[in-house]
Amino acid sequence: MTSSILQNFRRLLIYSLLFIISVNLIMPGILAEASAEENLENINLLWMLICAILVFMMQAGFMCLESGIIRNKNNINVALKNVSDFGISIVSYWIIGYGIMFGASQSGLFGTNNFFFDPSGTPTSGPAMTFFIFQSMFCATAASIISGSVAERLKFNSYLIITALVGTIIYPVVGHWAWANSNDNFGGDGTTGWLYDLGLLDFAGSTVVHSTGGWVGLAAILIIGPRTGRFVEGKVRKFSPSNLPLSVLGVLLLGFGWHGFNGGSQLVLDDAVPGILLNTFLAAAAGIVACLIFWGAQNGTAPAGDLINGLLAGLVAITASCNIVTPMGSVIIGAGGGLVAMYSTRLL
Repeated sequence: MTSSILQNFRRLLIYSLLFIISVNLIMPGILAEASAEENLENINLLWMLICAILVFMMQAGFMCLESGIIRNKNNINVALKNVSDFGISIVSYWIIGYGIMFGASQSGLFGTNNFFFDPSGTPTSGPAMTFFIFQSMFCATAASIISGSVAERLKFNSYLIITALVGTIIYPVVGHWAWANSNDNFGGDGTTGWLYDLGLLDFAGSTVVHSTGGWVGLAAILIIGPRTGRFVEGKVRKFSPSNLPLSVLGVLLLGFGWHGFNGGSQLVLDDAVPGILLNTFLAAAAGIVACLIFWGAQNGTAPAGDLINGLLAGLVAITASCNIVTPMGSVIIGAGGGLVAMYSTRLL
């Protein structure tokens, strides 16, 4: 099974490279016919679309990560949930969520227009559509985070209801509070949310995306309780992961897509993007190193699950400030995130 997945991953990389090569062959001809200002806008929009595709690839990462950690009998259920939550979250976000998140603000609490989003015929239709595509991938990511929390705990239809709530209300409301003015250059009206007005800085979604998904997942498992069979006569029963190499592949796919997540949040392709990507790389690596040091101090070998958590924690931690910190700062933040993950998972 792992060999087949690696082959598919190689094909995906080859197709991605072919896409990039095709873009480089086609774009010079397009740009030659446009003005310098139009060229710059086209390049920025292309950058955002490429980053949106990278974020979309994170769905495959979530599926591999979750499928490898749970038991064999539930693998297909997790795979179906990840495919379904993508569809439900995107459609619900298009119908209601985007309007609540980026519509004209009502007292900084929620948006009141742009429902059934369709900017066709407007002067900013191209940029607006690009921005929607990019932001809808963020919504799908928030929904997929919840999937990992409730794996082997929740019925399929119940999970879809939660996903719809995330896409229509929960994620858009939190997003409006922090990012209501992010679409100013994409057809927005300049209104701001109350958290933004208080000075909240969340560049690419540590709080808006990852924390929101995490808190919803935590609330769900507190209500649902442990997985069936987890406790037998008061004693903890350990469940063996079905395929840890698959989970490692999943977290690497997530790390790959994360650079589109953070790099695309700049919304333009300028000289700040390399620094954003560098900080993202360093924080992910520091999260892994922190995990290795944590276990080395205990004269032990770091389990695969903890290494996965360390990498993810480093990425989540840096996502809020990857555009402003120094490389040293990103290492400290990533390592801190990795250590927090080591200790907090033991509390849970």
